[in-house]
Amino acid sequence: LKLEMPAVNLDREVTVLATVSVVVQSLKRCAVTWQKLISRVLEEQQKKVPEGNGPLAEIDLWREKNATLSALTEQIKLPEVQKVLEILQEADSKFTGDLQIVLSDLKKHHMEAQDCAKFLSTLERHLKNLSAGSGIDVISHTIPSLLNALRLVWIMSRCYNKDERMVPFLERVSWEISARARRVVDLQTLFRQDIAAAKKKITEAKNTLEQWKKCYFTTCLRVEESGSKRYWKFDVKRLFEKTDYMVSICQDLYDIFQVAEELYNIFIPELITVTENPKAVDELRREINIIIGPMEDLSFDPFSMETARDWAFVMEEFREDVTVEIVKQIFVQNLKDPPRYKNHPPVAGAISWSRSLSQRIQHTITRFQEEEELLASERGRKVKQIYLQVVKKMEEYEHEKYCQWRERTEQMLPLLLKDTLLAVTSATEEPVTTKKSICFTLNFSPEILEIITEAKYMEQLGLPVPEIARYMALQEDKYLRYTSKLKAMLERYHKLMEMMNEAETKLLDQYVQELWRILKSGHKRLTWKAVGIGEFILQCTQTIRKLELLVHQIHNISEDISCKLQSIESTNLFKFPHPENGDEHPGAKEFFDYVKCEQAKEVEQLVRKYSAIPQLLIEVERHVASTNSGRSPKLASYYSYWENRICQALTQLIVKNLQTFNAAIVANVPLIQIEAVLSVPEITLQPNASEIEKMILQSIQDCVEVTKHFVRWMHGTCIECPPQRVKADEVVTFTFYSDVSQSPLITEQAVLITQNVHKLLASLSKCLNQWKRYDLLWKSDKDTVLDRLAAEKPACVIFDEQLQFYMKIAQEVTQQPLIIDEQFIRLQLSPLASAVQENAESWVMSLGKLLNELAREELFSLRDEIQVG
Repeated sequence: LKLEMPAVNLDREVTVLATVSVVVQSLKRCAVTWQKLISRVLEEQQKKVPEGNGPLAEIDLWREKNATLSALTEQIKLPEVQKVLEILQEADSKFTGDLQIVLSDLKKHHMEAQDCAKFLSTLERHLKNLSAGSGIDVISHTIPSLLNALRLVWIMSRCYNKDERMVPFLERVSWEISARARRVVDLQTLFRQDIAAAKKKITEAKNTLEQWKKCYFTTCLRVEESGSKRYWKFDVKRLFEKTDYMVSICQDLYDIFQVAEELYNIFIPELITVTENPKAVDELRREINIIIGPMEDLSFDPFSMETARDWAFVMEEFREDVTVEIVKQIFVQNLKDPPRYKNHPPVAGAISWSRSLSQRIQHTITRFQEEEELLASERGRKVKQIYLQVVKKMEEYEHEKYCQWRERTEQMLPLLLKDTLLAVTSATEEPVTTKKSICFTLNFSPEILEIITEAKYMEQLGLPVPEIARYMALQEDKYLRYTSKLKAMLERYHKLMEMMNEAETKLLDQYVQELWRILKSGHKRLTWKAVGIGEFILQCTQTIRKLELLVHQIHNISEDISCKLQSIESTNLFKFPHPENGDEHPGAKEFFDYVKCEQAKEVEQLVRKYSAIPQLLIEVERHVASTNSGRSPKLASYYSYWENRICQALTQLIVKNLQTFNAAIVANVPLIQIEAVLSVPEITLQPNASEIEKMILQSIQDCVEVTKHFVRWMHGTCIECPPQRVKADEVVTFTFYSDVSQSPLITEQAVLITQNVHKLLASLSKCLNQWKRYDLLWKSDKDTVLDRLAAEKPACVIFDEQLQFYMKIAQEVTQQPLIIDEQFIRLQLSPLASAVQENAESWVMSLGKLLNELAREELFSLRDEIQVG
């Protein structure tokens, strides 16, 4: 492609050479040669096509074009060539017109080739990865990166941003991806590999094909979002028709391996467990290999769309083979415990299951018969043979199941109908009962209902049913009504027995025994063939209803009594005075007098509530014994039960109130006020600790003695026991006090209260110890001290010190806290402080008087001396 240069000397000026005809003619001949060469090269380059179907061939083509056209373009740019063109233009401008057109075409095509080669080179790395890279890398990185690079080429290139350029290139990319998928899914070796490895390769190929389409549409959106005026609106069918078809083939291949894997995983372990027959396992493996074997020897390319009908025929044949094999294995696997439709009984359900499997493979064989080519093949004959074997086993299985059921039904049903209506799980003949002494259950065998259901389904299956089973099927509604009513009746019975406590069960023993007598006839006499079942159910229901009514009446009265006992138990026997704002707290005696007074008011209310209980028990007596004496023998145990409940309630009343009293004692809320006083020579509490402890003990005793107001009942009655004369002058009233007062809980609370009060009083006594530092005020003999001072006649300084000392004490006392609150006691220190202050001031007055007298004596003595002198 080298341009030939003219054999003339071109060293002179252009204007000079343009006038030399010999030179001009030589140059024209040379220019014509150049024009022909360039035109030929351009024509050849335009006709060239990529050598291969892949995108790399397109890049190689544009590189070759660029190299060729660059060689010509570089020669045109040489100085000597440019001078030739200038001389010809100067000499004959018309002559150079055609040459300039050719040179312009050269420039245009060279620029195009240069642009295309430059931008397509940016895709080369991605395309090489697409051809030879690993599967995961191609899916996750290469295809997205390639399409992103193509988007940039579309936006930035001046020559490759046209549909006629981009669509064929994308087709080549699609071809490359298809070729890669074919290489990965090589049918010549695929079916000889491990199933897991084959599935992995198929998945890789399928995902690569799907990723190609997904990334393409994502790139289309990005091109639109980039603001480019030219969108990717290419023919999708040209790009993806073949790859989409390959995706469907990959899915078919995956399904084939999945079915094979499931056949191995599901049936082989089951066969090993159930049959323990290695030959059966080997046979299954061989049959599975027969099913998938023909895939290895296909005479056509399944990935080619031209052979779509052939592939569809192969897949249809495979599915039919699999259906027969799966049905066979399902039958073998589930013989012992076949799956059943909802509500189907075991035997009829098993027969229905077997027939449904038979119908499935019957459908398959029908399809084979419609396709004569299928049935006539070796595989078709094999499938038919398997079908006939399976159907024969199914028929034998159905016959065996039916005969066993018929024989058992004729043998067992008469025996089951001889069962009694009820069964007893626990029993006692003792007249004194507990609430769970007898428990009845329905004695209707579920096997009877199962036989009835089996008979109905056997008739639907067209199988003959024994006469006794048919009769029971006709009576099904009646037996269902009986069992339903008996269950409801027994549920009411057990609920009723659970409602009664032991005392109520003893109270109603006569009624319970009557009910048991009726129920036991259903346990000992009546069978499911008896004619009096309905009458028995009615009699039981009526008796239960009567007892229920009586129990509800007793429960209503019991609730009234319980409410009164709850009210008694929750009564507050320690009501404290609450001083108004600014008022002082009451003294100890006033406090406990108030508590005792309020306690007396509460006791009146309690006694009224207690006295109302016997009338309620007499109402129970009217319902149960039809008397109202309050001393019915039938209610003796019931009277005793409630008397015990009353005793428990009174015990709780006292325990709770003592607990409340103790809590009030230890709480940091003052309830009573006591004083600290000076009782020379001691500082004491007023009232003193001993007196306070006696008040506390008396209050505890008063609380416990509340129970003396509750008179006990005479034995076997709910009538209060009258006072009993034990001596001529002594009358005893029997109350709950003797029982309640001996309760360990009450003793414990009483001890706890006295201990807490003792600790509190000891603590308060310690608080008074600090005042003992002033005891010299009243323990010193004032007259003796003053006489000594009068005799000694000390200096005034001594008197001043003494006066300052006592005045300081009087001042110091006023600054001490005068109230101490500790737990429930407020200690008032004002009386003590006043006494100390008075004593200090008395000393000041006495010392002042003495000082005054001594001073007067000194003045009179001085006066006398002056007068004498």
